[in-house]
Amino acid sequence: MGIRRQGRERAVQFLFQCDVNPPDELDPALDAFWVSQRKAFLEREKGSATWGESPDEPDPDPEETALRMFADPLIRGVLEKRPEVDESIAKYAQNWSLNRMAGVDRNVLRLAVYELLFREDIPPVVTINEAVDIAKRFSTDESGKFVNGILDRLKQDLLRPARSAAEK
Repeated sequence: MGIRRQGRERAVQFLFQCDVNPPDELDPALDAFWVSQRKAFLEREKGSATWGESPDEPDPDPEETALRMFADPLIRGVLEKRPEVDESIAKYAQNWSLNRMAGVDRNVLRLAVYELLFREDIPPVVTINEAVDIAKRFSTDESGKFVNGILDRLKQDLLRPARSAAEK
């Protein structure tokens, strides 16, 4: 699995966490999230629950650093633009209010809508495919169809090519 997919998955996890239990301060919450992700990874890899007890614990590897460098701006962007993102979701999610959506689906949509509206360096079809796959992985197969329907409607109103990033 690529760094960007992993970064999107982590972003959805953090956004879901914020949705359920909003942090008082973003930076310490993000730091704690990434520490917990590293701890879980090391426990899976080494079968050890002793992470963090030794000052000799290795620093994050380049892949972990790249993952966070991709995910953090997405997380911050979604949280910063959440009113506009939620407004767009409400506009395209006919007969569905945000609070009626499953929490995972709502946060997958938030991330994808943020990318579609504010990240012109990511082609819309990539964003939609990633969102559908993440919804299927973390929610249900029906969630994939639900997410795809909403994002496809929004994509039709975008004023940029669907299959390529915007020119700089």
